[in-house]
Amino acid sequence: MWSNLINYYCCMRTHQVVQQWIELELSQGRLSLGSRLPAERALAEQLAVSRTSVREAIRILEAMGVVRAGVGSGPDAGTVVIADPTAALGSALRLHVATAHLPVRDIVETRVLLESWAVSRVRPDATVMARAAELLDLMDAASDVDYFLELDVQFHLALASAAGNAVVSAMMGSLRESIQNYAGTLTANLPDWQRTSARLRREHREILAAIAADDGGRAAKLVAHHIEGYYAEAGLGVSTDPSAG
Repeated sequence: MWSNLINYYCCMRTHQVVQQWIELELSQGRLSLGSRLPAERALAEQLAVSRTSVREAIRILEAMGVVRAGVGSGPDAGTVVIADPTAALGSALRLHVATAHLPVRDIVETRVLLESWAVSRVRPDATVMARAAELLDLMDAASDVDYFLELDVQFHLALASAAGNAVVSAMMGSLRESIQNYAGTLTANLPDWQRTSARLRREHREILAAIAADDGGRAAKLVAHHIEGYYAEAGLGVSTDPSAG
């Protein structure tokens, strides 16, 4: 069967043949999360490609967050199928942001749209609510700006993941990662960090209160205002309101 597919994909570069085989095995259930790929030599012989092509394909898939390659011997040896789409998407987006192909403003607007949708669907009894409240308490006590921003990321991603949409959750994580360094730099533009952090903490609690009251519409509006307000204060004008501008 695979020999027919190799003929079909004859115009591919050889490392793409390896990737196509892995995709086929995953889609048909012969490989799954936690599965180990055949050894490099065996896979090269099976697909009639060079071991160099197998290694190149594995490196690309590892960068994409599809596999984890281990060396040596023991339980961590070999190439294992994993699922880490956030890291891969974030890395790709970060590079495109650096080239200015993807404007930071557009990344932020997309984040507002996705996160507003997500929080509108979080149920008051979601298990993440307790964790979100803990994070807010930690933010109240955080004196270090970087630590505060780290907690802020955890808070927003926790709420996004509670919506129950794996794609939105992965995209949210990648969007935050792609501009994380930029967001930290923007903090230096804020005229009064203490005042800003107090406002952010107050807005966080208002968002959580809206979710607790099962008012998804209000939670969505509060999130949009919260994110846009931070970036506007830091000098990056962002608005998802179609009537604005």
